[in-house]
Amino acid sequence: MSQTDLSAASASQFAKLALAHVTREYPNKLDHVLNGPLDLKEPRDLHPVFFGSFDWHSCVHGYWLLATVLRLFPDNRETREIEKLFDAQLTSSKVEVEIDYLDQPMRATFERPYGWAWLLMLAAELERHLTERANRWSQALAPLTAAFVDRYVGFLPKATYPIRVGTHFNSSFAIALALEYAEVTHNESLRKPLVRKAHEWYGEDLDCQAWEPGGDDFLSPALMEAECMRRVLDATDFSRWLDGFLPRLTQRQPAALFKPAVVSDRRDGKIAHLDGLNLSRAWCWRSIASTWPANDPRHSIAIDAAEIHLAASLPHVAGDYMGEHWLATFALLALI
Repeated sequence: MSQTDLSAASASQFAKLALAHVTREYPNKLDHVLNGPLDLKEPRDLHPVFFGSFDWHSCVHGYWLLATVLRLFPDNRETREIEKLFDAQLTSSKVEVEIDYLDQPMRATFERPYGWAWLLMLAAELERHLTERANRWSQALAPLTAAFVDRYVGFLPKATYPIRVGTHFNSSFAIALALEYAEVTHNESLRKPLVRKAHEWYGEDLDCQAWEPGGDDFLSPALMEAECMRRVLDATDFSRWLDGFLPRLTQRQPAALFKPAVVSDRRDGKIAHLDGLNLSRAWCWRSIASTWPANDPRHSIAIDAAEIHLAASLPHVAGDYMGEHWLATFALLALI
């Protein structure tokens, strides 16, 4: 099997991993501001939908993984378990508690922007489903989706500078995922400010040096920016922009972008991020390759880079919980 093929067997493996952790409450790393002693609550009480998977955002994208597998492989043996989970969890009453949490003081920046982006990706995925059952899940989630859309629209005009790190705060990753939601749902009031901000932040960037990876990166600042711009430009304009941004791509430079990160200890939660970096780079390289026809040498260079990064980390999606609670999501992103 090519490293870039998603099989039913791989999808089933990813679904099993997600099903094992989206309702696993502990260990748990809360992003939680205490406004008073009454806020000392269990994760399940604070977040009755997304209480598992070690942290809120990983739980959200675990649901995205399951929804995506359900759509792409509806005959997989995990289908009934996924549907049963979604019926139990994606309910109006539970979503209302998630919204109430957001409305409390000191929570305007809760999960900004990474969790915001993944919640919208989950909403976009549910919109793609054509069943009445999925429509119920989508409608139950809709008020929470609207809350994060409103937060995006309010935040973008005052976001003067992008955040270019390789972790959760990366601005280009958040724009790319939020754009997917805006396009699937034809939400121009969100799409337009996202596109405008991408041009403002990245449109004039030239000759990226790609000083990466950092020791706990799971996103490539360079490639994630390129993937973001791919989504806001047509193929011709993007190819021109990329020629300026990565002018030595055909020479496989900067070399750091073509060499998988070394993961020295997969039990260390931060070092384990580097497996995610390899998988997310593979995702970006495959997406960037789609810009060019197969006979363009840049296409094969990008595909080769994707394959090398997948080979480095795809075998390590499962193993230690520090990676297991989230890496399958990035493997799926890279393979679909």
